[in-house]
Amino acid sequence: MSSHDAAEGRAGRYDRIHAQLRDLIVGNSPNLIAAMATVCAVLHAKMPHHSWTGFYLVAEHELHVGPYQGPVACQVLRGEGVCIACWRSAQPVVVPDVRLFPGHVPCDPRAQSEIALPVMKEGRVVAVFDADSHQPAQFTTADVDPLRKILALLDTYL
Repeated sequence: MSSHDAAEGRAGRYDRIHAQLRDLIVGNSPNLIAAMATVCAVLHAKMPHHSWTGFYLVAEHELHVGPYQGPVACQVLRGEGVCIACWRSAQPVVVPDVRLFPGHVPCDPRAQSEIALPVMKEGRVVAVFDADSHQPAQFTTADVDPLRKILALLDTYL
């Protein structure tokens, strides 16, 4: 399978995941935490390259772990790292090789690649969506827009 075919397959998978999550969340989730937990569960189950899928919630000057699927997470993030960079920049961060990311926080030493996207409310970051993979180069900029579309399902609860 060519990388183009793989990308097309992933795009279709994201479309199916979005439709499933829309049906599960919109009008059905009782609150933000339940909606986030559902996003994590579905993405983690349906995206086989995800080794960790979750959210970090902004708390003053640090991030606190929220709903997630995967190995035990760092409970508090502060200082540096992929999620902190995403929070501070309010922009997605795609890291093909976490060993090359300055200040990377190895919550799971097996993680090799990572993607983080901000969850925004009224122009400020209120949470960071994060996904890790035990394989290198598992996330690209092609993942950003489909994940943004999925995260937009949370807007009602923000």
